[in-house]
Amino acid sequence: MSEDPRALASALASPAMAGHFDELRGKSRPTDAAPPKNPLEQTPLTTEWNEFFEQLGSNGFADLNHRTEQLRHQIHDNGVTYNVYADADNPQRPWSLDLFPMIVSPESWKQIETGVLQRVRVLDRVLADIYGPQQLLARGLLPPALVQGHPGYLRPMHGVQPLGGTHLHITAFDLARGPDGNWWVVSQRTQAPSGLGYLLENRLSISRLFPQAFESLHIQRLAATYRSMVDGLKRMSPAGKDAHIALLTPGPYNETYFEHAYLARYLGLTLVEGSDLTVRDQRLYLKTLKGLEPVHGLLKRLDDQFLDPLELRPDSRLGVPGLMQAVRAGNLVMANPPGSAFLESPALLGFLPALSRHLLNQELLLPALPTWWCGERAASDAALPELANSVIKPTYQGAASRRAFDAVLGRSLSRRELDEWAGRIARQGDEYTVQAYLPLSQMPTWNAHPNHPARIAPRSMMLRVFAVSDGPQSWRVLPGGLARMVNSRDSVASMQRGGSSADVWVKTTGEVDRTTLLQASLSPEVVTRRSHRVTSRAAENLFWLGRYAERTENSLRLARGTLDSLGGEDQTATPLLVWLHDMATRHGLVLAAVPSPLQARRVFERSLIAGLADPGAVPSVGYNLRAIKQVASKLRERLSQEHWNVIVRAEEKFFSRCAKNAKDGDFSPIAALRVLEATSTHLAAMTGAQTDRMTRDDGWRLLSIGRHIERLGFLSTALARGFKAGSLANTGGFEAMVALFDSTITFHSQYQQSRDVAALVDLLVLDRDNPRSLAWVAHTLRGRLAKLAGSPAGVLSAMSNKVMSLADWDLAALCSVDAQGHYTVLTDLLAQCSQCAFDVSDEISATYFTHSRDSKTSLGA
Repeated sequence: MSEDPRALASALASPAMAGHFDELRGKSRPTDAAPPKNPLEQTPLTTEWNEFFEQLGSNGFADLNHRTEQLRHQIHDNGVTYNVYADADNPQRPWSLDLFPMIVSPESWKQIETGVLQRVRVLDRVLADIYGPQQLLARGLLPPALVQGHPGYLRPMHGVQPLGGTHLHITAFDLARGPDGNWWVVSQRTQAPSGLGYLLENRLSISRLFPQAFESLHIQRLAATYRSMVDGLKRMSPAGKDAHIALLTPGPYNETYFEHAYLARYLGLTLVEGSDLTVRDQRLYLKTLKGLEPVHGLLKRLDDQFLDPLELRPDSRLGVPGLMQAVRAGNLVMANPPGSAFLESPALLGFLPALSRHLLNQELLLPALPTWWCGERAASDAALPELANSVIKPTYQGAASRRAFDAVLGRSLSRRELDEWAGRIARQGDEYTVQAYLPLSQMPTWNAHPNHPARIAPRSMMLRVFAVSDGPQSWRVLPGGLARMVNSRDSVASMQRGGSSADVWVKTTGEVDRTTLLQASLSPEVVTRRSHRVTSRAAENLFWLGRYAERTENSLRLARGTLDSLGGEDQTATPLLVWLHDMATRHGLVLAAVPSPLQARRVFERSLIAGLADPGAVPSVGYNLRAIKQVASKLRERLSQEHWNVIVRAEEKFFSRCAKNAKDGDFSPIAALRVLEATSTHLAAMTGAQTDRMTRDDGWRLLSIGRHIERLGFLSTALARGFKAGSLANTGGFEAMVALFDSTITFHSQYQQSRDVAALVDLLVLDRDNPRSLAWVAHTLRGRLAKLAGSPAGVLSAMSNKVMSLADWDLAALCSVDAQGHYTVLTDLLAQCSQCAFDVSDEISATYFTHSRDSKTSLGA
């Protein structure tokens, strides 16, 4: 076989299905065409694909399997996920991305770009009329039932003029290429279009794998369009270029949450949830640690009905009470403003040609698939005979008050099923829209199945492109998009159904725009304000990230110490076993009903091991590791990729190792200790990322405070209970306590083989150089609290003074015993430390995480 990469690609590539356009070869296969017997007799590749394969590098096709593996690791390491609602066990799955990009020629892109810009102008004018004079309804160009009967039509928005006079800032169009080579509009998204973040990740991943081809083909860059979108929002906002723009997300359980965090970080926007925001005097504010800060613009990724529980859906916990007031008052620019959801109805596509002629005096340049809304008798009569060759779609998709169903391919239905659907349409026609079926074009994908020879396989795809506003009544089309591929040949392109994606490369014959997102200038006031902005939600999550990280280390160290002691030389020492049982039950290593090691040592040991990876039974190591990941998932925009990867790997490796040991029947104490030791290494990396790799802002201070509160409470309680149980009187108990404080090496280097209580108290309680001593923890906690409160250097805040200082405590006094031989002074101090941790935690929550006392006025006052 020839070594020419073009000939090799042609030989490896299976032709597209008959009747489908072949993106690789630039033409369709006739429906009656038989596959060529000789691969060399196939239609040659397009110019773009020939050039792509020529730039594969010296290893050519032999390297594609390796690149596929690189891509898989990159997606995993970058934490690119897509949440699947139907998968209760593992809702977060890795984003599916194919190795090959979809390449669009300059001529093809010109057709798409021109047609999309025309369509977005039509849609924007439709919105302006529907929420204004409503002449389109009065003249019969749009049926009132299709508009005013749609749940996405919002009467509270009638008469509202959006800032900048622009109704649509972001619009997505799903396109399909037909057998004739032309592009057709299948659907449009205006409410909260998804994909802008994922296509960025796709571009970053694929361009790195094919850098030579990316440069050689003169592929259009994306940054200029993203920058113009943000700049356009700022220009139309009340604050101009210094506007504070935020991205509103439903939260980490939304299917596309990854791209919300990714997009916010890339665009330099504040990622917010509804609970982060509040409305005062018809203006929107962000709750931060420093108080309320104005928000001038929202890029929303939340469906309209959830935006404002006061005026829209009352059970919504995702929106902001009073948000509609802020929009109507002209104090907030929103992309897109509420009320555009009715444009997403597939039925609207059938009316757009006439609307374009009326509004623009132009014929649509980019046609939509023939579409019939069955709410009109004539359209219904025309559609029913075509059901077998059409797609049946819900007119009011996603509306709780309407009939909900997934799109149905008529060709997949039996004669009886077709009759049943025809009956439904005849009875309630307005609920159904019928759209002509189009065989989707097929793009080349690299199939590296381990059980079959590697080959280039065709897969059906749809292309999602985006038009974004760059100023009042001005739009531009993002030169790229999101290619979505289907799993089976007759399926619908849907990521929820297991579809895959591909990067989209738009080739240009001119100069490549290499604009970046770097901003020209910001005022000093804005720079200062942004550098200290930490939302209350992010602050609370950072606080709990610190607490769960410290709690995991504590439970892990306690579990290791318990297993070591149960297999050590003093395993029969009663005080030690009493202390271990007390600590294990108190901190969730075993259930309270489990017999103590004095009663059944092996039962206790097996229960502890079994509970390590059972996050639903006890709050042990596995529970806390999962809690770290859950909290961190809400902070993706604030954590470095390395930090996030350490968290993910710690949790994954811990549970996989535990599961393997359990499956192999070898979950012995030795095996459990190996798992805990490996997890300890991950936790050390996690601590390093939090200590040495994060900016020292107020969010980080709260993370650190969370860790120190947890450490102060845990260590003081452990020491107090050790004295109460008398476990420090024997060697095993003494060593276990020093190990729990992670101070074994320091203790032995300073005190050799001493087992003196004074030496123990000096190192674990009073030593200001030991980061595990109570004095060091308390001192550091006081300083962090003062800094958080904004106190001048050397001056403590009121909350700082609630943490006792151990600097003035006397070692002799702490080591004194009463008549009964008890260390009363020391245990009293330890009790104060433990109580202090609880009190400071409560006060932090009341002071920094709620804003109930910010205002006592009504939302509209």
